[in-house]
Amino acid sequence: MEKPKVHSVGIIMNGVTGRMGLNQHLRRSVGEIIKQGGVKISDAERIVPRPLLVGRSEARLAAISQEFGGLPYSTHLDTALADPEYSIYFDAQTTPQRFDAVTRAIAARKHVYCEKPIAETLAQALQLYRSADSAGIKNGVVQDKLWLPGLVKLQRLRDQGFFGRILALRGEFGYWVFEGDTIPPQRPSWNYRKEDGGGIILDMFCHWRYILDNVFAPVKAVCCTGATLIPQRRDESGKPYACTADDSAFALFELEGGILAPFNSSWATRVRRDDLLTVQVDGTKGSAVAGLRDCWIQPYGATPRPVWNPDAPSALNYFDGWQKMPEQETYENAFKSQWELFLRHVAHDEPFRWNLLEGAKGLQLAEKGIESWKKRAWVDVEPLTGKS
Repeated sequence: MEKPKVHSVGIIMNGVTGRMGLNQHLRRSVGEIIKQGGVKISDAERIVPRPLLVGRSEARLAAISQEFGGLPYSTHLDTALADPEYSIYFDAQTTPQRFDAVTRAIAARKHVYCEKPIAETLAQALQLYRSADSAGIKNGVVQDKLWLPGLVKLQRLRDQGFFGRILALRGEFGYWVFEGDTIPPQRPSWNYRKEDGGGIILDMFCHWRYILDNVFAPVKAVCCTGATLIPQRRDESGKPYACTADDSAFALFELEGGILAPFNSSWATRVRRDDLLTVQVDGTKGSAVAGLRDCWIQPYGATPRPVWNPDAPSALNYFDGWQKMPEQETYENAFKSQWELFLRHVAHDEPFRWNLLEGAKGLQLAEKGIESWKKRAWVDVEPLTGKS
């Protein structure tokens, strides 16, 4: 039997010493793709990634390299970008470092794939997209939640017409992030310092934009209030610091077609719901509630008829009227799924629509949300084309 044709694709992975870069992108995505023998195009063809690890700590890079059998690594980004053996640049650094590094990667004519937010401002994000587009460089932004099983199930219900006309949807996201006084915090301290690129609006509105646009309908306007509910936390060394970024945001999005979508986001809330993220969709024919993995449905014919009476206990258990959707598909890690699509895009020229312009739309919504908060008013979200 003839050996399959192998496309060996070199990837400069910058920021793999951080939590997200190491766990989601190297261990659970690129590393797993290597273990499975690459991305299978056909029996006769596959794509195999070849990472070069980049970061600031040589000791940390060396330890990660050893974990993966001796991957090459460097603390010098420009040296890595000058190597013609690597055609893709991936960035998972903290947000303030991303614009400069991606700009240098585009100048070195590397295809670009990066975490979100892709920059600190919409102007920077559009500059990155236009630079990559004019240079003919393939580019993409991580929009992982589109491949979460719960949201995939919502998309299937939408495509099957389960909801009828969608009336409204509601998102609840967040959990209690410990302050660090007695119990160690489970998020990095920079998340709570505006000067370091922190803030839940900048972080999560980038997610909400691509979820709303892709699963439901384009965002037309936003009304938002943010807050810094926990004013002081302790950093990784136990030192107290002032929280200068918002840790909570309460927003109402207006979508095309008149759909209203309130979304609450908070790192200062305790969870009493099905998951850390839940999205409820209400339509004329039925409703659904999705978490990260599971989805519950209630069609019109199974909808109970409550009667309001605060003087007597309810005869209904409102959870009993929902049916859990069965597992009809096999789901990969969401980050890994998008990595495979981007590798196919680069090596096999397959379509990939989640480009840097889509990342810029996330920055646009974050900036509009902050503008709304400052003005205490509705703010329109204009269509974004990427043209100067």
